[in-house]
Amino acid sequence: MDGKILATLEFHKIIHKLTERASTDLGKREAAKLAPVSDLETVKLMLQATDEAYTADRLKGSAPFGGVADIAPALQRARIGGTLNPEELLDIALTSRASRRVKRHIAVIHEDESIPLLNGIAEQLAEHKALEDDIFACIDEQAEVMDSASAELASIRHELRSGESRIREKLEQMIRSSSVQKMLQDAIITLRGDRYVIPVKQEYRSNFGGIVHDQSGSGATLFIEPEAIVAMNNKLRELKAAELREIEKILQMLTAKVADYTEDLGYNLDLLARLDFAYAKARLGHEMKASMPRMNDRGFLKLKRGRHPLIAAEKVVPIDVELGNDFTAIIVTGPNTGGKTVSLKTIGLLSLMAMSGLFVPAEEGSQLCVFDAIYADIGDEQSIEQSLSTFSSHMTNIIRILNAMTAKSLVLLDELGAGTDPAEGSALAIAILEHIHKLGCRIIATTHYSELKAYAYDRKGIINASMEFDIATLSPTYRLLVGVPGRSNAFAIAERLGLSRSIIDHARGEVSEEDQRVESMIASLEEDRISAESERRTAEQLRRELQAKQQQHEAELQKFEEQRDKLLEKAREEAREAVAKAKKEAETIIADLRKLALEEGASVKEHKLIEAKRRLEEAVPEQKKAKKPAAKAKRETIGPGDEVMVYSLNQKGHVVDISGKEATVQLGIMKMKVSVDDLELVKAAASIVAKPLKQAASVKRTRDDQVRMELDLRGANLEEALIEVDRFLDESFLAGMGQVYIIHGIGTGVLRSGVQEYLRRHSHIKKYRLGAYGEGGAGVTVVELK
Repeated sequence: MDGKILATLEFHKIIHKLTERASTDLGKREAAKLAPVSDLETVKLMLQATDEAYTADRLKGSAPFGGVADIAPALQRARIGGTLNPEELLDIALTSRASRRVKRHIAVIHEDESIPLLNGIAEQLAEHKALEDDIFACIDEQAEVMDSASAELASIRHELRSGESRIREKLEQMIRSSSVQKMLQDAIITLRGDRYVIPVKQEYRSNFGGIVHDQSGSGATLFIEPEAIVAMNNKLRELKAAELREIEKILQMLTAKVADYTEDLGYNLDLLARLDFAYAKARLGHEMKASMPRMNDRGFLKLKRGRHPLIAAEKVVPIDVELGNDFTAIIVTGPNTGGKTVSLKTIGLLSLMAMSGLFVPAEEGSQLCVFDAIYADIGDEQSIEQSLSTFSSHMTNIIRILNAMTAKSLVLLDELGAGTDPAEGSALAIAILEHIHKLGCRIIATTHYSELKAYAYDRKGIINASMEFDIATLSPTYRLLVGVPGRSNAFAIAERLGLSRSIIDHARGEVSEEDQRVESMIASLEEDRISAESERRTAEQLRRELQAKQQQHEAELQKFEEQRDKLLEKAREEAREAVAKAKKEAETIIADLRKLALEEGASVKEHKLIEAKRRLEEAVPEQKKAKKPAAKAKRETIGPGDEVMVYSLNQKGHVVDISGKEATVQLGIMKMKVSVDDLELVKAAASIVAKPLKQAASVKRTRDDQVRMELDLRGANLEEALIEVDRFLDESFLAGMGQVYIIHGIGTGVLRSGVQEYLRRHSHIKKYRLGAYGEGGAGVTVVELK
C-alpha cells in the first residue's frame, strides 16, 4: 500500500493508538509494523486472531505479559560465547516464566471458549522451568548474585563480612580514643578506593602514621588509612578480587545453560510478540466500541453506522453507506463543512483497518472489501516550492492514480475538478469518472458541480449522494444520504440571513429553468425521504411495543400454565394418597378376613379376596391424562345435569349448560367453560333437590347419588348456617369423604368467622383452611375430615 495514501487517510494515528495498547516492547514493535494486506484469506486469519483475543480479554482479562523483556540481544551474546550480566540473566528467567504463565492462561480459556488460533500459538511456547530455577537460585530480584549461588562464594563473602567487621571495630576503638579524637576533623569512618580511612586534620599529619589516600578540597583534611589496618585492608581487597572471580565463574556457567536454549527462547519471543499484538488489537477494538466486519474480495462494502475512529465519540456522526452491488460509484454533493471529506476518509480508513486485521467502529453486520490498493486524492496539496497550483497538484495526483489503479482498487476523490473554470472543471470531472467507472473500480467522489448530479442520475451503476443540511438551523447535520443529490441551499440561507427578497427573486430569475426543475425535484425527494424516515421510526417503535407486549403475554401465559399444572399435580397427588390410604385399610381388612377364614372356618373365598385387591389397585389414579374419545359420540349424549369427565383437567364435573360447541361445567366449587370435544359422559343426569330452610333465606345443598362435596351457605344467617353445617358434616363423615368445601362468601366476614369457630370444636374435623388459588379464596373454607 502506498505510504502517501496511508498518510493521507491518517492510518499512522491508528498505528500509534495500537502500539500504546501493547503490554510489551515486543508487541509494540509488532504493532508498529502493521500494514494492510490484499489477500482475503490472510485478512480473515488476522481478524480471527483479533476476535479470539477479544473473547479471551472479555472472559479473563489480558494475558499475564508482566516480566516479558526483549532478550534478543542477550541471547545473541550467549550464542557467540559472551558472558551475560546478572540483569540479562534475570530478564531471561522472568521472560521464560511469563511465557509459561501466558501459555497456561490461554489454555484455560480455550477449555471454556474455543480460541484455536491463539491456543495454537501459545502451545508452541517452549517451557524451560529448569533453566529458570537455576537462574533464580543464583540471582535475586534486584539482579544481584546471591551467596547461595555457590559454596565458594558463600565462604568468600563470609570472610569479607568478618574482615570488614574487624576493621570497623579497630577503627572505632581508635576514634573513641581521646588522644586520637583531637587529631580528627570528624569522628567518622569512611571509604576511599575500597579502603577504610579516617579524616585527619592537616596539622597532625606528622603525628599520625599511615597512608594518605585523599584530601579535602581545602586541603585541611587528609583521609588516612592507619598503619594498624593496612594489612587488614589488603586482605579485604584480595577477598573482593576472589569474589569477582567466583561471580564471573557463576555467570559463565549460567550463560552456558542459556546458550543451549537460545533458539527456543528466541522463538518464544516471536510468539509472545504475536500474542501481545493480538491482545493490543482486541483492546483497541474494545475502546473504540468496534466490531468484526465481514470481509469479501468482490468489491462490496456496506457500513452500518460507521464512525471515524479519530473523532471523539460525542462529536462523531455515524454514516451508512453501501457500494458494489447495484452501483459501483457514488457522487457526493453538498456545501462546504458539511462532512463530505470526513465521510470519504471514514470509508477509506475503515477499509485500511479491516485489511490490517483490526475491528472497525461500526455496527455488527458491516461488510468491507479486500482491495488490491486504495487510492485517495484528498485535501489541498498546493506546493509553493514546485510552483504548482491547487488544480495542478490535484491533477498530478489523479494522473498517478489513473496509471496505477486496477479493477480491484478503491478510488477516493475529494472535490473532483475543483480549482479551475467551472465549465471545464465539471467536464473534466465527468470524463475522469467515466474512465474509472468503465474500468470497474469502486469510486467515491465529492464535488460542487451540479452537472455531476445529472451525470450520476443518467448513468447505470452510479448513484447520487449528499450531506444533509438543516435549513431551519442553517447548519449541516453531517449525515450521508445515499440516493439523494445535494440541494443548493444558497437562496434559502440568504433569505434566512435577511437578504432582500427582491434580490433573491432576481437571482432566481438568473437560474435556468432546467436547474430550477432539478432543485424542485431534489426538494421533493428530500421531503419524501424525511416523511419515509419518520414513518419508519414510528413503525419501528410500534413493532418494539408489540414485541414487548407479546413477550409479556407469553410470560404471563407460561406462569398461568405452570401454576395450573402445579394445582393439577397437587390434586392428583392428594387423590393418590387418599386411594393409597383406602387400599392400605382394605388390605388390613382382607388380612383380618383371611385370619377369620383360617381360625373359624368361615366361607370367605380366596379368589374373591384377590379380586377385591385388584380392584383397589386399579383405583389408584393415573398421572397421565386419559385419551380423548371421538367427539361425535359425546355431543349426541351429553346434556345439562350429566356427570362428565373433562380430559384437559383430568377431573369429573357436572354440566350446567351447553351453548353450541361450549359447555359450562361445575367442577367442585368452580364453574368453567370448556369445549364439548373435551368432555365424555360418565353418568346421566339425576334429580337435583334443593331444600329451603326459611323463606327469608335459603341454604342450598345439592346431591348426586348420595352426598356432594360442597355446601353453599350464601344468604343464610349464622344460626341457620350452623344447623346446616352440622348436618352436612355428619353426612360427609358417614360417606367417608376426606375433604369438603363450605361456601360462605366474603361479605362482612361474620358468617366465615362463625363457621370456622364451629369447625374448631367439631369432633369430625381434622383441620380446615381458607381456599387457595382456584378453590375460591377467602370465600370458601376447605375442611379435612378424620
